[in-house]
Amino acid sequence: MSAATNQAPTRGLIFRRMRPTGGDAIVATLMLVVVVASAFPLVWMVLSSFKTTAETMQVPPVWLPRTPSLDAYDKVAGVINVGRSMWNSLVIASVTTAGILLTSLMAGYAFAKYRFRGSNLLFALLIATMFLPPIVTLIPLYRIVGSLGLNASLAGVIMPNLANAFGIFLMRQFIAGVPDDLIDAARVDGASELRILLSIVAPSVIPAIAALAMFAFVYHWNSYLWPLTVLQGASDQYPIVISLSRLLSYNRGAMNTGLVMAGATLAVLPPLVLFIFLQRFFVDSIVGSGVKG
Repeated sequence: MSAATNQAPTRGLIFRRMRPTGGDAIVATLMLVVVVASAFPLVWMVLSSFKTTAETMQVPPVWLPRTPSLDAYDKVAGVINVGRSMWNSLVIASVTTAGILLTSLMAGYAFAKYRFRGSNLLFALLIATMFLPPIVTLIPLYRIVGSLGLNASLAGVIMPNLANAFGIFLMRQFIAGVPDDLIDAARVDGASELRILLSIVAPSVIPAIAALAMFAFVYHWNSYLWPLTVLQGASDQYPIVISLSRLLSYNRGAMNTGLVMAGATLAVLPPLVLFIFLQRFFVDSIVGSGVKG
């Protein structure tokens, strides 16, 4: 009886703590408003891609398509080469992201764990390049790519972006938290620096790798100005973002809004899928690292 009597106040205390307070309700409401406001453009785009032409022009607007149709997607395939453009974007974003991850890991490891003369100055200069607007480096990079004979090719779009100052900075900050004793022990066991980087350092900074991969892939998938400058009218090399600009000429008088929305829906699917996948992986990695620590 005494044990049951002692448990009753404890259970009551737990239930009282679990009850939402007025502050919790306000926070939850604000979070719901932010989520709805952020998701609304995406949901509207997808729904509009299934509407008929009459429904896209109707005032007041039609929220849900009465008769969902795939006609807009058929028209997109007739206006642009969707498969080729998506493949070009996938090559650009994937290869660039892989290069950024590799160079950022190696440079971040060097800045975080090596002590050499001028390292702080070199790192400061690297950080300073992050404040340069991309338009400032556009012409010098274009001339370098041209001198290498890489104009009008995917290689010319990819090569200048294989290293990224933000990625190096991010990796350096995370790698600095890896214990030096762990790295020294691996060196004593005869592990090479590359083995240490891939087997010890990289698994320890998986959250940063996932975040950087997500940022880099989405950024270069949506890149417009640099690919347009390098490719110079080579339409067979255009990524999907540039190809979609052709759809705007078909949207006169809002007659083909569904066409534009269908093309945008197709373009946003790969980064959205990657974002969902890496977000889960990112959260799981943080939880796992917290449990191990």
